Amino acid sequence: MKKILSIDGGGIRGIIPGMLLVALEEKLKKESKDPAAAIVDYFDFFAGTSTGGILTCLLLCPSEDHPTRPRFSAKEALDLYLEHGNEIFKMSFFKRLRAKFGLAGERYNSKIFEGVLKKYFGKTKLSQLIKPCIISAYNIELRKTHFFRQQNAIVRGDVRDFYLKDVCRATSAAPTYFSVAEIHSIANVRYPLLDGGVFATNPALSGLIEVTKAFNQTRINDIHLLSLGTGRSKRSYDYDHFKKSSAMAIVPALIDIMMSGVAETSDFFLQQLFHSAGKEKNYVRIEPGSLESIKEGLDAASPANIEKLMALGDKTVSENENLLNQIAKFLVEEQKRSASKMPWDFLKVAR
Repeated sequence: MKKILSIDGGGIRGIIPGMLLVALEEKLKKESKDPAAAIVDYFDFFAGTSTGGILTCLLLCPSEDHPTRPRFSAKEALDLYLEHGNEIFKMSFFKRLRAKFGLAGERYNSKIFEGVLKKYFGKTKLSQLIKPCIISAYNIELRKTHFFRQQNAIVRGDVRDFYLKDVCRATSAAPTYFSVAEIHSIANVRYPLLDGGVFATNPALSGLIEVTKAFNQTRINDIHLLSLGTGRSKRSYDYDHFKKSSAMAIVPALIDIMMSGVAETSDFFLQQLFHSAGKEKNYVRIEPGSLESIKEGLDAASPANIEKLMALGDKTVSENENLLNQIAKFLVEEQKRSASKMPWDFLKVAR
């Protein structure tokens, strides 16, 4: 059984899957009776987009002293949002003024965001991650999807290897929120990239395809997929207001609609795929049923809204307590069965 963990995009709403990960990691420690147990120990492959890509990199980032162990716990990964969310999404007075009249380019100072990423990841490279992963972005010049693949970085070397801080900057370069990420591979190949959420807000389908493609004998009935969402928006937009607003004024709304639609579509397709294989229970999607209690914006990172996001995350954990217990038990049992098999070796193939 190959186990995949997928984490959606959603800006500051990454707090929600972050809290689910903290709860799951605690349950894994309890179930395994191992105080050092970590999320990375129990999944074979990871997929992330935007804020989910950042969480993925945090979970898989190796310790400087012990490269096979994670540098950050799930709680420390969550802390990036709690401690730096308001700092990252802080708009100056002049930015607010220009944004009001549709004159602003990026809403937020990318340098502040890049500084936070550098603090967490330093010079750690994609190739150094503990487990295989796929993280999405979009190349605006080539007009094609770009996937950061840990195994490509290992097999193809510096041409397809990147610093993690640049991977995270690229996958979360949400249009209008941050400028396009102009990053370079270790071999100095240039990539102008946008947030992967423009085509894969929910990266679970990308992760599933990657695993089945990398190992031809792996079929969907041999895969267990846990997908963590940042909440499905139910916000409606007024027709008259939408019709009369300027093009620049409705861009954030269009991004919201597009990303929500992409996430819902991926979830629907995955449900149908696992249902057709008679393995509905192998696909688990967890996200809040409603975002009514919070400000939904990707950038809604005021201290008050962060507290509301934490409350919603805690509510989501409570509502899924039994499910999380079942997942932890399953993962620990599977880990014992496959401990001697190195289940991610199947991904060590050139593409």
